[in-house]
Amino acid sequence: MNRLILTLLACVTAATAALAQAVAPAPQTFRGASPLDWSQRMARSEMARLGNHLENGATPRSRWDYANAVLVQGIWNLGQRLNDRSLTDFSARAVGSYVTPEGKITGYRLDEYNIDQVKPGKTVLDLYALTKEERFRKAAALLREQMRTHPRTSEGGFWHKKRYPDQMWLDGLYMASPFLAQYSQTFDEPELLNDVCRQILLMDRHSYSAARGYHLHAWDEKKTQFWADKQTGLSPNPWSRSIGWYAMAIVDCLDYIPATNEHIDEIVNCLRRTADTMARFQDPATGLWWQVTDAGARKGNYLEASASSMFVYSLAKAINRGYLPRETFEPVVLKGYAG
Repeated sequence: MNRLILTLLACVTAATAALAQAVAPAPQTFRGASPLDWSQRMARSEMARLGNHLENGATPRSRWDYANAVLVQGIWNLGQRLNDRSLTDFSARAVGSYVTPEGKITGYRLDEYNIDQVKPGKTVLDLYALTKEERFRKAAALLREQMRTHPRTSEGGFWHKKRYPDQMWLDGLYMASPFLAQYSQTFDEPELLNDVCRQILLMDRHSYSAARGYHLHAWDEKKTQFWADKQTGLSPNPWSRSIGWYAMAIVDCLDYIPATNEHIDEIVNCLRRTADTMARFQDPATGLWWQVTDAGARKGNYLEASASSMFVYSLAKAINRGYLPRETFEPVVLKGYAG
């Protein structure tokens, strides 16, 4: 539950920051405050609530963790947007405390090949860009080394984890691909971008169901998992949060993929197809999205706040960058944020 709450707060913080730029010409307000105001309120509330608890050794539960990293990255981005050192310093301590002077990462094991553990590396890259400290370069290189040797499907798609063999999950795209895209630019490794693009396109190729019109959560190449369809290898259901992870991965990777890249049109098409899914399944009464995307108010299903925040973030950023038409998707964003 702690991970769920942190993920929700991180995504809401990111969504409000993205929405602050998305609406033109006059800024929208929600209960008398702009999205950027709400972003600052949420960030400061979380900083006050958490104190130093995300830092290494602060509590028995403090750890190098993807959910913490999403929150930290959201607060870092907000601090950069506002030029507010109190926000960026909070994030620097939360991630930097795990990186030793030798560039090792406390609590991290490369040989676990857990793609979730790569996510904090994006803040490591930001810290290296800011400080040029050698320990951050080494820590980023360690995470890059994991992805050099990370187990893959026969086509080169990253397994979600070593203990989940032959499986690609939508979530995994967000955990590693934006880090790898930023790493490629930071350390002049342009060929790495083609691998980033390959992951997005393989996930789209295998998890998108044309018959159902959306991405399903996971794909098992060997078709041996109990949940895997014996013909397609796909899991039976769409999961809104995983679609959100995938959409956020695409828009964040596009920050680093140049318009001249041979795969750019295919990547943008993946984003547009995912955006169409979001618009199609938005709950008309609340503006939110359901946990099981296509199941609506079926017993046991519920409106899922972190997925809804991910969708708002992804759509707002895609509109800002010109990948989606404003006239089509801005109403979806505003209704989702209000919800």
